[in-house]
Amino acid sequence: MALVTTRALVLQSFAYSETSKILRLYTWEMGLTSVIAKGALRPRSKYGGVLEPFTEGVATFYHKHGRDLHTLGGFDLVRSRQALGRSLAAFAGASLLAELVLSAAAEEPHPEVYEALNAAWDETATAPDADAALRAALTGAWSLVALLGFEPQTDHCVICERPLVPNEPVRFDTVAGGVACTRCRVAGRLIDPETRAELHGMVRGAAPGRLAVPGLHRALLRVFLQAHVTQDRTFRSLEMFLDQMRGGAPATADEISDE
Repeated sequence: MALVTTRALVLQSFAYSETSKILRLYTWEMGLTSVIAKGALRPRSKYGGVLEPFTEGVATFYHKHGRDLHTLGGFDLVRSRQALGRSLAAFAGASLLAELVLSAAAEEPHPEVYEALNAAWDETATAPDADAALRAALTGAWSLVALLGFEPQTDHCVICERPLVPNEPVRFDTVAGGVACTRCRVAGRLIDPETRAELHGMVRGAAPGRLAVPGLHRALLRVFLQAHVTQDRTFRSLEMFLDQMRGGAPATADEISDE
């Protein structure tokens, strides 16, 4: 059994028995890790209620090779990000980012994923309004998708590999995982040049100042995640996030369909 001390982000936290919690962490040194925090729910717990989702800290735990659940020995708080709980838009965005990492990350170190998630949570928490929080989370989602190995192709035709010119409209090929020129794909969702440029920037971590066609971005995120990341799994935070992006209105047929 080894004693490990590492930077950690709390992705998920839930009760285990009357006094303990199980945490799903994304750690700097070991990637996705599960720990049990014994006594965390007791009134005089040494953790003092800090083991909540979106928290960053330095975790110390007893790691035993071959075990899926390790014992938490200590957690020194770095950031609590309580602001994420005061805005439904920010909470929905932060939850989507956490679930993305829970669903697609591995039990091995990936510092770029750690830093991207950490930065996206910070940007979402400090956004001046709900729209900015949603754009920050959307950007974080696309950058994490890329880092986790699902990057959509946005500057070349995914079929013929021809470089696309900046003012060229394209179609989105969900199965192929990127944009296709209109000569290679005659059906499918049409993407205007401005939206493609916004998507290209977000994949690389650059948040747009605004979204040219918000409904199109909702549709692209939905179909891409369902095809390449969530697949048959229930991705609860995705619908909550998309609801916030559309202001509570129901999804349109165009957002759900890829044709």
